[in-house]
Amino acid sequence: MFKGFYTVATGMIAQQRKTEILTNNMANANTPGFKADQSTIRSFPDMLLSARGTTNIPTEKGINTLKATEIGALNTGVYLQETLANYTQGTLIETNLTTDIALLNGAMPIDQESGQAGTIFFRLELPEGGEAYTRNGNFTIDGQGYLVNPQGLYVLSDQGERIQLQNEDFQLSQDGRILVDGQQVATLGVAFSANPDVLIKQDNGLFRSIDGEMLPSAYGQDGVTFALQQNYIEGSNVDAAQSMTELLTAYRAFEANQKVLQAYDKSMDKAVNEIGKV
Repeated sequence: MFKGFYTVATGMIAQQRKTEILTNNMANANTPGFKADQSTIRSFPDMLLSARGTTNIPTEKGINTLKATEIGALNTGVYLQETLANYTQGTLIETNLTTDIALLNGAMPIDQESGQAGTIFFRLELPEGGEAYTRNGNFTIDGQGYLVNPQGLYVLSDQGERIQLQNEDFQLSQDGRILVDGQQVATLGVAFSANPDVLIKQDNGLFRSIDGEMLPSAYGQDGVTFALQQNYIEGSNVDAAQSMTELLTAYRAFEANQKVLQAYDKSMDKAVNEIGKV
């Protein structure tokens, strides 16, 4: 079997998965609060090949014995190592709806281990308990007067309680205070993640912590500054032009690997059907 056969196959699989990620990004280019996925491709560890045992080669002066020698390195292919979300700020889109709220990142501390800047999220209550987090501030008021997200999850206050407003006639200050008739009724819950790369990305723009523990409040965190903007939503941070370019590059890489694979297939066909007859 040709050793390069597997190397080419792993390259095709990696490019196919990258294509799926880029396609999903482009499909969500207009989804509020969507964070684009980024992938990293790495090679498997190389193997060092060497001849085993000894070989006796007849010469004019007698038998020359060759000991095991190094042949060289063998690349074993590539794989899609991980997929991480890009947490950069998306553009703000004005909607003139009082229930639409956008988060604006200010200063965010840098995590010493990952080198990644922290980020902030809205807090949501999960039906089974615990919290989920999102950047999609496209909220609404349900039949009972509670502030909910498009999937019906309750938006939480800074105290971890549901926010009941009765109607859409309320004001939101940039520091998160929710006012009805000039009176503060709650503070909109905003969570802070020092290293967002460890969060699990789920459907509908939701994020959860790996261990299920709740993220700390962003209010009062050292070095964290942010603002909230009513009547706006944060758009997707997908760069459609760049995603299309990367998608074409991945497709061409897949196609190049496919042609090499076809060449290997023809070589194996000749080895079996032509050389084998001799």
